[in-house]
Amino acid sequence: MNLPELLALGSQRISFGASRQTMFARFPAAARASASASNHKPLSVAFLVSDFPLLSESFVINQAVGLIERGHKVDIYTLGKRQPGVPELQHGDVERCRLLDRTHRAIAVPESRWRRTLKGVGLLMANFRNNPKFCWRWSKAALLGERTNLLRLLYAAAPLLGKSHDIMHCQFGTIGLTGLTMHRLGAIRGQLVTTFRGYDISQYVRTCGDRVYENLFRKGALFITNCAFFEGRLLELGCDPARLIVLPSGIDCARFSPRGRVGGRDDALRLVTIGRLVEKKGIEYALRAVAKFAAARPDVDVKYTIIGDGPLWEPLLRLIEELRINDAVTMLSWRNHQQIIDILRDSDVFLGPSVTGADGNQDAPINTLKEAMALELPVIATWHGGIPELVQDGVSGLLVPERDADAIAKALDYLANHRHLWARMGRAGRAFVDAHYNLHALNDELVNIYRKASIVKRSPDVRFARSPFKLYQSKDLI
Repeated sequence: MNLPELLALGSQRISFGASRQTMFARFPAAARASASASNHKPLSVAFLVSDFPLLSESFVINQAVGLIERGHKVDIYTLGKRQPGVPELQHGDVERCRLLDRTHRAIAVPESRWRRTLKGVGLLMANFRNNPKFCWRWSKAALLGERTNLLRLLYAAAPLLGKSHDIMHCQFGTIGLTGLTMHRLGAIRGQLVTTFRGYDISQYVRTCGDRVYENLFRKGALFITNCAFFEGRLLELGCDPARLIVLPSGIDCARFSPRGRVGGRDDALRLVTIGRLVEKKGIEYALRAVAKFAAARPDVDVKYTIIGDGPLWEPLLRLIEELRINDAVTMLSWRNHQQIIDILRDSDVFLGPSVTGADGNQDAPINTLKEAMALELPVIATWHGGIPELVQDGVSGLLVPERDADAIAKALDYLANHRHLWARMGRAGRAFVDAHYNLHALNDELVNIYRKASIVKRSPDVRFARSPFKLYQSKDLI
């Protein structure tokens, strides 16, 4: 592949990006017109998440901070079990905006069944005054023999009882299912907005079936997804296009100061990948590519840093041993945000070899890739999911087929032979991220979306009949 061919491909990607921008602007314009029609009081917004804060979900932090800076009230409710190691995953904005003080955690569920039941009865009695509707409906569902794990739902809902918010924003479609159940039981008050981000619209749908979100699509106020790729999937599943908005996850480019690169500093080639160590990140293929490149180009001192944790840690270590690239590869567990920025700034090329997992899991345009581009790193990524909406092939980086270690190795060789392109690709990447993924503009759009949701007609209350009350609950609650 020569340079003219790469630039031709890049021009094709630019036109695609422009069409995506037009599509993205379609809905928020209506919301802006509605919002400007009158003066609005600050919104009260509740985020429903599985856990918080997670460094791998910095988009939740970015949105919460953006709302607070705009004068809105934000509360964060965690519905799942506390994950080990989370206290170390700190982001500067978590402390600056005291987000942990705004975080309300689900009540711990006792292991003993009788203690779990006894404590649940106590929670019902203690919260009857705060929310008698929920307590009545929950008891009714239990008496009707509802199979959903109502006790665990009660423990998760308890911090929400007696609270009222304008918007209940479920951060992932699976959380939206739990939010729908809580909404129908009367545990939460406010319009239900759900964001679909990746595994929830790929892996989860493949596991649970194409109709898993059918009731959520009917009852939710509005739906958000982070890329055009997943928008198409949601439309296929039956989501109402009039209530579906594409709102990418943004970053603040001003926080990422490139170190300045003029074709590299020496004969080294410093590569970096950041992400959970799971199949869909495709790190196996990057390692095989590095091994092939190192064998073919002994004149280049290649160094590859992988940052993340996950179930593939040990298998990847074994693969590194098998490929005999121990001296070239460094694996690091999760670092805090500033440490990650420092590592990115000291790297030459970002590798994002995402693949579609055997379970169907796929990626949207990931934030770590945007941050690398904001630091003016050229990237090598795959034609996968929403990644081509972010990376312009031949302009800000190179795109290769999924699961193709040979193609990644060839891309590495190309960049090693054309170091003069690094700065040009880096500047193009930063410009594209700043234009299409600007955090401040996207947070403004989020407020407009909330304003639009606030005037959507709410679903009618549930009326109990003789048949069991059907609930919809995500397994993420467990």
